Amino acid sequence: MQLTQIRIAGFGGQGVILSAIILGKAASIFQGEFATMTQNFGPEARGGACSAQLVLSDSPILYPYVTQPDILVVMSQEAYVRFIPELKDGGILIVEEDLVRVSDLKKNVQVYSIPATRIAEVLGKRMVLNSVMVGFFTAVTNLLDADAVGKAVADSVPASFRELNLKAFEKGLEYGITALTATANPADAELQEQYSPE
Repeated sequence: MQLTQIRIAGFGGQGVILSAIILGKAASIFQGEFATMTQNFGPEARGGACSAQLVLSDSPILYPYVTQPDILVVMSQEAYVRFIPELKDGGILIVEEDLVRVSDLKKNVQVYSIPATRIAEVLGKRMVLNSVMVGFFTAVTNLLDADAVGKAVADSVPASFRELNLKAFEKGLEYGITALTATANPADAELQEQYSPE
């Protein structure tokens, strides 16, 4: 994998930092690549702004900070407004579709959206929305091996929530695969409709 800069951002309590840890662990431990991660919290902690910077590469990483992300994952409107100017032209934007309104997009980017919170709520716990998002990220970016990411999810959450998080990861992965298929064939959007608002 070539060097890829990723920023994940949202608010405290959404599992932003854990998402970055899982993806970094998948790359470095379960896929044999290299990864660095740095994090940033707002003063409010839970409920306040937070973000994580992740750099992945197939060779040692000399500079651990993200300067211009190739991939931006945003789970709040505040994060979108703050970080969208940084996203590289031709990059990938992944959004939590119920919490982020994409507007004033002046760059040529691929946009993928998922109702991660709603999917997590259907599974019974809103707190697993980050695992849904990690699964979706895995599918639409095709950057990491799904098995490696699944192992990283299992290795990064408490044992009592492992099964639920793995189920959330699988749902996000399925949604992402269907989103890619629907982009190629708009008639095949069954999974998206399942979580559409009534």
